Amino acid sequence: MSLPESAAAYIEQQKQRLRSSGKRPVIVFPEGGDSRVQAAAGRLAQEGLITPVLVGKPALNTPAGIRWADPENVAQLDRLAAIYYERRRAKGVLRHEARDAAAHPMRFGALMVASGEADGAVGSAVYTTAETVRSFLQCIGLKTQFRRLSSMHLMGVQDQTYGHRGLLGFSDAAIMVDPTPPELAEIAIASAGTYQQLTGATPNVALLSFSTKGSAKHPDAEKVIEAMRYVRERAPGLNADGELQADAALVPSVGQSKAKGSPAAGYANVLIFPNLDAANIGYKLVERLGGAALIAVVLQGLEKPANIISRGCNAEDAYHCAIVTAVQSLP
Repeated sequence: MSLPESAAAYIEQQKQRLRSSGKRPVIVFPEGGDSRVQAAAGRLAQEGLITPVLVGKPALNTPAGIRWADPENVAQLDRLAAIYYERRRAKGVLRHEARDAAAHPMRFGALMVASGEADGAVGSAVYTTAETVRSFLQCIGLKTQFRRLSSMHLMGVQDQTYGHRGLLGFSDAAIMVDPTPPELAEIAIASAGTYQQLTGATPNVALLSFSTKGSAKHPDAEKVIEAMRYVRERAPGLNADGELQADAALVPSVGQSKAKGSPAAGYANVLIFPNLDAANIGYKLVERLGGAALIAVVLQGLEKPANIISRGCNAEDAYHCAIVTAVQSLP
């Protein structure tokens, strides 16, 4: 299936951004033995956009431009294990345990990012999201200003009147199951920053609910209202509003009717869902029934870029995610 014009145009813009940056980011794929990952890496190397590094035993007939990182390389493993030990010894990890842990492909790749040997990582084609995220957290770590990791699904929809030229952020559809109001506020603020970094557009953030501006009274709606209070306290200059129903967030006439004067209603490009259930169901309905494309799942809060694909991905998914990850690594 061809990409919606919004997603295709976005990918081309990011490729041009990489070409004009003067930098060729090194992106590591911890699941280097996977055929989909190898196909994506081959395409990236051929285009000269990224230097892909595959973790695993070097394969014969590897396309030009692809590098391999073998966890059995003693010098490199010792170097990365030392980093892991320093990060985890307070948790009781011993030196020999650190070496064993660092030899795991996912942690090996994540430690390459932590050490500066790679600019970013793309994983979860083979390993579960939980395994991948745990490795990224243990090896790369969170930025000091973040309490929790979260995610944003960057989507390209068919109708480019929505969002910024058809680009919408959906959060959090991968990590946080039932965020508290302060956590929901952190997701909203982080997603605004991610969206602006990746699209260059001003984020208009809608905290979604089944209620708009008190139209329904329920603890679930109150949770979103309280989260919005935290957003105003922590990011007073952010274009954000809630609680808003999805139509009030996206459709100008409905937003004007239900939330007149709102800084985000009718023009939202970043959608913050109240929990993982709603977010995950929502993005998959938009993708499967609405013909939208998932461009990348971006992890928010890590010290360095590291993002996830799914075990049901194809080579194009890995390719797109790598481009987004590389763009995040640019100065």
